[in-house]
Amino acid sequence: MDTNQTDNKKGFSLATKIYLFVGLAVFIVAFIVAIFAHFINANRIDNYFKGLTADTARNFATMVDAEYLARLKETAASEEFQKLRDTAEEEDNEQLIEDYLRDKGLWDGYVENRDKLNNYLHNMKDVKYLYVIAWGDKNADHDMYLLDDDDNPIYETGYYEEREESFLGMDGSVEVEPTISNGDWGWLCSAFSPVYSKDGQLICDVGCDVGMDDIMHERRMNLMYIIAIALGFTVVILMATMFLIRNTIVKPLNLITKEMKKFSPSADHDYEKSGVMNLNINSKDEIEDIHDEIRSMQIRILDYLDDITTIQKEKEKVEDDIQRKEEELGQISKEAYRDSLTSVGSKTAYIKEVEELKKTIKEGNAEFAIVMVDVNCLKTINDVYGHATGDAYLKGCCRIVCDVYKHSPVYRIGGDEFVVILTGDDYNERQKKLQTIRALFEESFNNTDHEPWLRYSAAIGMAEYASDDSTFELVFKRADNAMYKAKRQFKTDHNISESSR
Repeated sequence: MDTNQTDNKKGFSLATKIYLFVGLAVFIVAFIVAIFAHFINANRIDNYFKGLTADTARNFATMVDAEYLARLKETAASEEFQKLRDTAEEEDNEQLIEDYLRDKGLWDGYVENRDKLNNYLHNMKDVKYLYVIAWGDKNADHDMYLLDDDDNPIYETGYYEEREESFLGMDGSVEVEPTISNGDWGWLCSAFSPVYSKDGQLICDVGCDVGMDDIMHERRMNLMYIIAIALGFTVVILMATMFLIRNTIVKPLNLITKEMKKFSPSADHDYEKSGVMNLNINSKDEIEDIHDEIRSMQIRILDYLDDITTIQKEKEKVEDDIQRKEEELGQISKEAYRDSLTSVGSKTAYIKEVEELKKTIKEGNAEFAIVMVDVNCLKTINDVYGHATGDAYLKGCCRIVCDVYKHSPVYRIGGDEFVVILTGDDYNERQKKLQTIRALFEESFNNTDHEPWLRYSAAIGMAEYASDDSTFELVFKRADNAMYKAKRQFKTDHNISESSR
């Protein structure tokens, strides 16, 4: 065998396949476990911060002066205040807002509530933003800030800010589930708690934002660490697996393979000279079983060669008889596949061809047609002129069939029945050849100048394989029916009784 061809056929070694499988399996398991652990931990952290944010908003909501915030909200929403606020923001003048609130008697309450907010915010190190906001209705896209920490100018009071996308559709009259989002202010965990007046009317909401930028950064770093650990764990397991596999499987198999190549059986050599395998493998597993079985097989081969040598002389004596019998069997085989009268294919050959066609049909590659031929008037020729004349008549009809279908096998499957399996050019020109053979038989039969046994005649029927034919028998049956139809028409046209063949 060509060495290059052998190398091309050789794929990954068994060891490589095992290493790849174990490494991939370990990595997948480690990665899934790591990701699962990461998300469990992340979910716990998220729940902690959501709880912290909601508790902070809820606690501070109990500390603010609801009645004061109601008055501040009403004032801040007025058109007069909004114009003043715009001016103060343009001029960066907080004094305008302070004077206005003093004039309305709201400044002292503003300072008191703002101090509460600043003190609470400064004592809660995890809280990034704490503020009071007056939500619009559920469909609003802007909300008004009432109170913020001292890092923001006073004129931010009454400022309408566009509602973030994550809060669109939010109903400020109820406490909503805290959310974690990444927006203009970075990663924030946000929660809101409503503030009601004594009569139960919603005034505003206390908003609390806990910064999570550092948490998210650590989370990404932890995920990278987890993946790195999973990779490291995979490498360690793979190295241990490689060491184990190499010493328990690969190395012994390589030794066995090497020793097998040394085996050169010869009847003239003993076990050692012939290279019978004799490795020291005591693994007590399948590898040892393989070694022992190969060694036993090699010994049996050598013993067999010894037996062959012993009977060689006897074999030479009967060689001529064996050759003669083989020639006889070959002749018998040829005769079994050939019809003795017409020399076309026999029924045995036909059955073999049908089996091959069935395989082709099953594989979906079939393209053929069947021509059924039934010789007319053979019984009359036999009865009137004798069987020798009938045999000549039959061979004459067969010759016409073979002349027309030169490229397709012809089989005699009965006394006066033939089958042609159309292939190649005969198949491609099947309709033309069908007309030709029918015309030849019609012309021969109508030639009354010839003796009756020279007026050849046969009924012809043809059917071709179609894509919906699941079996060969369906095609054969259609061809057979077509042939019988032609035979009945022949008898009708020539006034021949139905009992006549």
